[in-house]
Amino acid sequence: MSTAQVAHDRLPRMRVLADVLPRTQARDAALVAGGAMLTALAAQIAVEVPPSPVPVTGQTLAVGLVGATLGAKRGALSLALYAVLGLMLPVYADGESGWDVVWGASGGYIVGFVAAAAAIGWLAEHGGDRRVLSTFAAFVVGQAIVFAFGLGGLKIAVGESWGWTIHNGLGIFIVGGLIKAAIGAAVLPSAWRLVRGAER
Repeated sequence: MSTAQVAHDRLPRMRVLADVLPRTQARDAALVAGGAMLTALAAQIAVEVPPSPVPVTGQTLAVGLVGATLGAKRGALSLALYAVLGLMLPVYADGESGWDVVWGASGGYIVGFVAAAAAIGWLAEHGGDRRVLSTFAAFVVGQAIVFAFGLGGLKIAVGESWGWTIHNGLGIFIVGGLIKAAIGAAVLPSAWRLVRGAER
């Protein structure tokens, strides 16, 4: 076993916000489904930003909230469920659905949602959602993962240069991403303060 693996195994897992509720399989299933539905609703907040073929949406905020609230495993499952539902139901941005979206300009971002929720969930399981700065950083990390997947998918889908892809797939979204990270940094530590107050 590697030194990194030993260090990882020694990190204590803390509860996430979902763990405040009594744990049952039915609860976990409902939370996973609820996270997918929250992401679907956030996807309908979509603003076109030509010439980018990718709209500004509320999805990355939802991904961060779902990941941090549910934890790594349930968060990833929730976003995977969202991705699968979108193949059949109009839950992607602007009410779109189907394989055409997944293979199109937005597909890489959708795949990135799953990895980002897992990463943010892992950080939350290790206390990353308890303070403003650490929560902000967790959301930034999550969005960086989304954009890493998204830019790769966008480049393949549109066949433009990397300069065009980075500008239209990342650059014009940075300010909005920082705003979403700030919202997460305000909401999650506040929720933990309410939980601690209720448990006293």
